Amino acid sequence: MIFKHASILFFTIVALSHAVVAEKPVPTHADVSYGAHERHVFDIWITPSDNTTPLVIYIHGGGFRKGNKNTITEDSLKRFQEAGLSVAAIHYRLSGTGPYPIMMEDAARCLQTIRSRAKEWNLDADKVACYGGSAGAGISLWLGFHEDLADPKSDDPISRQSTRITAVATRNGQSTYDLRDFRKIFNVPELPAEEALFPMFAVTDATEWNYPHVEELMEDASPINHLTKDDAPVYMNYTRGNLFVNRETKAGAWVHHVKLGLHLQKAMKKLGVECSVVSPEHAETRYGSFEAFLIEKLTNS
Repeated sequence: MIFKHASILFFTIVALSHAVVAEKPVPTHADVSYGAHERHVFDIWITPSDNTTPLVIYIHGGGFRKGNKNTITEDSLKRFQEAGLSVAAIHYRLSGTGPYPIMMEDAARCLQTIRSRAKEWNLDADKVACYGGSAGAGISLWLGFHEDLADPKSDDPISRQSTRITAVATRNGQSTYDLRDFRKIFNVPELPAEEALFPMFAVTDATEWNYPHVEELMEDASPINHLTKDDAPVYMNYTRGNLFVNRETKAGAWVHHVKLGLHLQKAMKKLGVECSVVSPEHAETRYGSFEAFLIEKLTNS
C-alpha cells in the first residue's frame, strides 16, 4: 500500500513538472521564414500594447553545431513580456552547413526581417536587444559591435534595415574566436583548438590554423575586433569560477571561461562603454539579472 501511494505521488510530481514546462506560451507567430534554408525561421511573441513595444531576440547556443530556438526559457519570456517587451527566438544555419560568416549573417538577416515588419507587429524598431549563451552569446556580441550591415541603396527593403542593436546580454560567452587570442588570454601557447572551431572556420587539420585566410576569418568572427565607442552596453554572466587553464584543460571549461568576459570588459572600459561581468568571483551588479539589464536598457529613454 505504501509503495502504491509512493508510486502515485511520483507520477503526480512528474505530471506536474511536465505541465509547468508546457506552460510556455505559444508564439504569436511560429516558424516565420526569413530565408530559403530550413533553419531560416524564427518565433515571435508579440506583447499587446497601446504603444510600440521594444524587442528582445534570443539566439541559442550549441557551439555553432547544434541548438534550438525552443530553448528559450519560460521564466525569461514571462519577465520580458510582463515588462512590456515583445520577444523573438531565432534559428540560424549551423557550421555543418558552412563556415563563418553564415551564422552571424543569418542572425543579422533575421533581425532585418523582423525590423521590416515592425509596423505590422507594433514593434519599436529603435529598441532591439539580443541575448544568448555560448555561441548565441558570440553572435549577440558580434551584432552588438559590428558596423551596420544595412544597404540603403538595395532594391531589397529588408536589406535596407539596420542591424544595430541597443544592448547585449550573454551567458558563458566568447569575446573572441581567434585561437591566437585564446592562447594569449590563458598564457598557454600550445593550447589545442576547441573542437567546434574546426568546422566554424573550415579547418580540417591543426596545421591550418596559421593559414592567412583562416587567420582573417578568426579575426573577423571575433566580436571584440569590431568594438567601437558607440557600441551596445553588455551584461555577461559566467557560471564557472576563475579556473586555472593549461594544455590539458578540457575545452568546454576554457571556451566558457570568465577571463573571456574580463578581456572584453577591459577593452570596453577603455572606450567608456558599459560592460558588467558576473561570476562566482565577481559580485552581481546593480541589475540583479540579465533580464533586468535588458529591460532597463530597452525601457529607459
